[in-house]
Amino acid sequence: MKIPPIPKIISRQWARFPILDRWILSELIPPLLFGIGAFTAVSFSVGAVFEILRRISETSVPLSDVVKILLLQLPSFMVISFPMATLMAALLSYGKLASTSELTALRSVGVSEWRMVVPGVSLALVMMLLTLTFNEWVVPNTMYQSKALLDRSLGRAIIGQSAENITYSKFGEIKNGEAPTSRGLTTFFAAREYKEGNMFGITVLDFADTNRQILLQAQSGSWLESEGSWEFRDGVISVLPSGKDKQLTTGAFEKYVFKLGMEPIQAAKLPKDFDVFSNTLTVGQAMTAERLLRESGQTKRARKFQVRIQEKFSFPAVCLVFGFLGSTLGSRPTSRQSSSKGFGMTVIFLFVYYLGAYIFSMIGVNGFLPPFVAAWSPVLLGLGTGSFILYRSSR
Repeated sequence: MKIPPIPKIISRQWARFPILDRWILSELIPPLLFGIGAFTAVSFSVGAVFEILRRISETSVPLSDVVKILLLQLPSFMVISFPMATLMAALLSYGKLASTSELTALRSVGVSEWRMVVPGVSLALVMMLLTLTFNEWVVPNTMYQSKALLDRSLGRAIIGQSAENITYSKFGEIKNGEAPTSRGLTTFFAAREYKEGNMFGITVLDFADTNRQILLQAQSGSWLESEGSWEFRDGVISVLPSGKDKQLTTGAFEKYVFKLGMEPIQAAKLPKDFDVFSNTLTVGQAMTAERLLRESGQTKRARKFQVRIQEKFSFPAVCLVFGFLGSTLGSRPTSRQSSSKGFGMTVIFLFVYYLGAYIFSMIGVNGFLPPFVAAWSPVLLGLGTGSFILYRSSR
């Protein structure tokens, strides 16, 4: 059986859509593509190109590496443009159809306001899924490769392969003889260097039992995944005196197996300034960072990551909000928008929405709202506003 050419397959699938949807989508797609290109070009020029050019003037980064770095950073700016382009396409397209009385003609033959916004909302859903895909699978990978290439060009160590001055604190239940357990710092881990899966210059303090506190120092160590513990090499272990026992017990070892999770490895693989890079982490990496911060007692930073994890899912939904609002406002019977007016409304909407989202995010980070509420409130408010406008227009 001969497989038909791809263009024919696409045309057949396209022909299955109702004529009304095909017509409105054909009006939406060109300004959407234009908006993606325009917003990406502006944000990319301001956010990446100038910074890279500055680095070229200060260092000897090869031109070929500069081009690769710019191309790898491009998806992170494209994903920012998706919601903005969706809003602009909906406002411009529906405004144009309203200004030429084509939507009025649809109303005259019984097409409802709700039916007219279906193509705009459908396109917004596609953009939402595309944004989610970019945010989770494309951007984190390309940004990691971009930073790794830049580090290699500048002669720096690559994140995840080596690190210096690693620390990890673990909080949990502390035993106190026959007394009830209390919660506090149970383990403190510090290493001078992490390289190729090994830690060097290690110090471990174990406070999990007040009657048997341990100080361990080792030249090197590595995580044994099969045993779920650490193997420390060439070091000294000391049992610190506590209570009535004032005797310090010390012994040297060549190898010593210590029960501790792999969290120090995870901490070493995170960049030192991973708060800055939280938006380019995958959901799994962000959850790991949040757990490490929470276990080490850094409550506020952990709460920040809880909000950012929710925003990983709420940010793609902004495409749906903007597509719904743009379609609703543009399709109103009183709407007569020119291209310049539609672009102006796009800028105003973007400013108002992102300002509100930033305020809710800060409130969530400071603990006044749960992370889920802080991240999703702007989305729910936007959808509620669009529904109210559409309801009033359809009466």
